[in-house]
Formats: sequence, structure tokens, C-alpha cells
Amino acid sequence: MTAISALSFVPEWSVMIQFFIATAILSLTPGPDMTLFVSRSISQGKLAGLACMAGASTGIAIHATMVAVGLSALILASPTAFAALKIIGAAYLLWIAVQAIRKGSTLTLTSKAGKKVSLAQNWATGLGINLLNPKIILFNMTFLPQFVSASDPHAAGKLLFLGLSFIPFALPFTIPMIFAADRFSGALKKNPKITRIMDWLLGGLFSGFAVRLLMAQAK
Repeated sequence: MTAISALSFVPEWSVMIQFFIATAILSLTPGPDMTLFVSRSISQGKLAGLACMAGASTGIAIHATMVAVGLSALILASPTAFAALKIIGAAYLLWIAVQAIRKGSTLTLTSKAGKKVSLAQNWATGLGINLLNPKIILFNMTFLPQFVSASDPHAAGKLLFLGLSFIPFALPFTIPMIFAADRFSGALKKNPKITRIMDWLLGGLFSGFAVRLLMAQAK
């Protein structure tokens, strides 16, 4: 009986295949998370990129749980809460953009010159970018329900299962990008002009993400 109950929260295989394809497309779409993974891999190596990815994955798990229990709906229903989250998230993205331009080294945030950011700090940065982005809440609130029937008595469990499945489904696409960025980092670091251009480019990208975040509507 327990096994049957557990399986009731697993969507049908046809649904899982559709979800995997959608995850693949979304994983290859540029965004704040992927930009951070790649930039940290270039500046500090693949372990830093993987730490950022782990932090963002933790954020995805939290968002999936919020959607499953309905907390995201409560946040979106409150204009004040949604506006506050947008402002905080945009400010965080802008802060990272400023650090990229001021301190350089392709988004290497340091407390002292020449000192690398720890893996724990990289994890926290990935987590922060993910959690402080209400667009991810909007995404989960509109994307995940497409794969679950509202009349399904196990809808909440299936939403959580799908939300958590996004993490392993995305790994085959995000990990190769991180390793590729790490592999080519040596050539990039040998040319200061290229890395400086990347600093400004990444700073501009995160600034653009911040603007888009502020324009997000809870609809």
C-alpha cells in the first residue's frame, strides 16, 4: 500500500518525457543562473561553477516546495511582498554587476585583493540569485501546473516531484557548460583585454537581468 501511495505522486512516463524536453530547452536558455555558473568557472575553475550550481539547485528545491504547498501563490497575491522581492532581487543582481566591473576577473567577488571566493560563498551566491528572483516563482507557478491536472488528488505531490526533477534533468546540460568554461579559462586569462571585456559584458548582462526582473508582473 505504501509503494502504491508513493508511485501515485510520480507522473506518467509520457508526462516525464515532455517535462525533460522542456527542461532541456530551459537549461540552455541564458539567464542569471547559467551566466553565474559559466563566469565563476572561467574565473575560479569548475569547482566554483559547480558550487554556484549547487546553490541554485538548492533554491530550485525551495521554490518547488513553495509551489507545492501554495506559499508562492500567497507571495504573488500580495503586491507588497512581490514588489519587495523584485526590488531586493534586482538590487542583488546589480550589486553583482557592479562587482564584475569594479573588481574584474570575470565576476570574482573578493574581500581582499587576489583572494578567491570560497566554495561556500559561491554556493550562497547561487542560492541568493535563485531565491531572490520572483520570476522563478512566476515560472514555477505557470510552468509546473501544465504537467499536472488540477483535479488530480495527488497534484501537490506531483508538483513537488516535477519541481525537484528539474534539478537532475538539467545536469546533463549545465555540467558540460561548466566544464567547457573551465577548460577554456586558461586561454582567456592569458589575455587581460578579453577578460576585461567579459567583465563589462557580464556586468551588462546582470544589469539587464535586474531591469527585466523589475518589469516582471505578477500575472
